[in-house]
Amino acid sequence: MIISHKHKFIFIKTRKTAGTSVEIALSEFCGPNDVITPISPKDEKKRAELEYRGAQNYLKYYNEYNIKDWLRILIKLKKAKKFHNHMPALEVRNCISKDQWKEYYKFCFERNPFDKIISYYYWIYRNSKKKESLSDFVGGYRSRLLREKGGWGLYADLNDNILVDKVYQFEHLGEAMEDIKEKLQIENIPNLVHTKNKSREKKHKDYTEVLSQKDITIIKKVFKKEIELFNYKPTHTDKSHL
Repeated sequence: MIISHKHKFIFIKTRKTAGTSVEIALSEFCGPNDVITPISPKDEKKRAELEYRGAQNYLKYYNEYNIKDWLRILIKLKKAKKFHNHMPALEVRNCISKDQWKEYYKFCFERNPFDKIISYYYWIYRNSKKKESLSDFVGGYRSRLLREKGGWGLYADLNDNILVDKVYQFEHLGEAMEDIKEKLQIENIPNLVHTKNKSREKKHKDYTEVLSQKDITIIKKVFKKEIELFNYKPTHTDKSHL
């Protein structure tokens, strides 16, 4: 998640939508007072190699601490975060001024839920030799968790009002970055290339090749709002990465 006072934008980071790639790319243009939340050590190393700004200004000041924060630092020896990686827009709004929230350009990304669930499945079991079936995964708690913690709940409020100015589509990432560049008046945002190892993921032309009709029905129900917003369908006509 990034709050750039320099360029007046707020990037809400959703899950399985190239969020880390976007975040690293945008870090290049951040100033010393901007908020950049931490990412994985491996990705922070990549960001450092590119000589972009790393995590900064995301911790609470001591005068903002509550009892839980003080207990955390006493017991776990960890400072309290004011801003965190997948922070919902509603929480971000409550942590900045009304003028900043109104003035800054707020955006995030969404992805076809049928695609996202399959990608999430392979990511969860990326280091496991044994894994549950895809159908058990879809029918279990994780598909609902992905929606609640990684998608709609990050950019909409409890009344389903979308809080950001723009929800871009992962499927049109290149076009989205061009639009973001124009909106923020930033030059030369790099093309985002997926470099992660996808060898464990099965390529397929159609989600129905790996999703049963029951799986599709569950996903349609769980991700009803996202599907209606973007008219997503359980078909896949190219061989792009999951």
